Amino acid sequence: MSHSPLPSLKSIIQKYDLTARKSLGQNFILDSNITDKIVQESGDLKGLNIVEIGAGPGGLTRSLLKSEALTVYVVEKDPRCVSALQELKSIYGERLVILAEDATRLCLPDIIPAPRAIIANLPYNIGTHLLLGWLEEIAQGSSAYRYMTLMFQKEVAQRLYAECNTSQYGRISVITQWLCQAYDCFDLPPSAFSPPPKVTSTVVKLTPLVTPLYEADKTALEKTLAAAFGNRRKMLRSALKTATPETEAWLERAQIAGERRAETLSVREFCQLARALALLEKR
Repeated sequence: MSHSPLPSLKSIIQKYDLTARKSLGQNFILDSNITDKIVQESGDLKGLNIVEIGAGPGGLTRSLLKSEALTVYVVEKDPRCVSALQELKSIYGERLVILAEDATRLCLPDIIPAPRAIIANLPYNIGTHLLLGWLEEIAQGSSAYRYMTLMFQKEVAQRLYAECNTSQYGRISVITQWLCQAYDCFDLPPSAFSPPPKVTSTVVKLTPLVTPLYEADKTALEKTLAAAFGNRRKMLRSALKTATPETEAWLERAQIAGERRAETLSVREFCQLARALALLEKR
């Protein structure tokens, strides 16, 4: 299938006055070599419905449409960008679906057919919030997404695959690694964006596990993590009291020493704690 020549991104930005807005967390990637690399790092797109969040002028969207993806769904709340994306729609037709929506209010599995994956340069100001929502969907069924290739600020990305006994290790590290295989693909300097942000960015690929890494009730695990990392400088004996007054019985049942601190516990040990808490609460 042949397509009409695409107008340049710079001409699209000028035509629709797409100055990046800080309030929307916008930092555009205009270099097609970079957007092509993001798509290549994602792996096989053939037959997948791909979701992009915050498409902006459509740089990454173009690279996605060049792939073998079945359909590309873009979620974009900025009306200026929605208008600009219509130019791509006029060329690619039904392969591009534009959702003029706020991504934080959407349940993607409810509106986009499986098999689906997310590939996105996430707006900095909502990236973590969106990820937590998608992890919740994965917890309800690992088939929610084949994978997620996402760009975050480097310091946020590092938290996703951080190991215990490091300063980056925290609640989101445990939840992410409990549900997904996570690794970083590559970094991008501020100069790769327009306008340049003040931080380095990292592309991360998250592939949902068929079943969670260890058995645990998600509600109990989240309650455990909130207590442990909410008081991360305290010993677990004290920190976990915000979850239950029966801290000593809880720790004993989980076989975890009370003088340890949150960042020293592995994902497996947090799941031990979560299982023990669930048993305590069932009594």
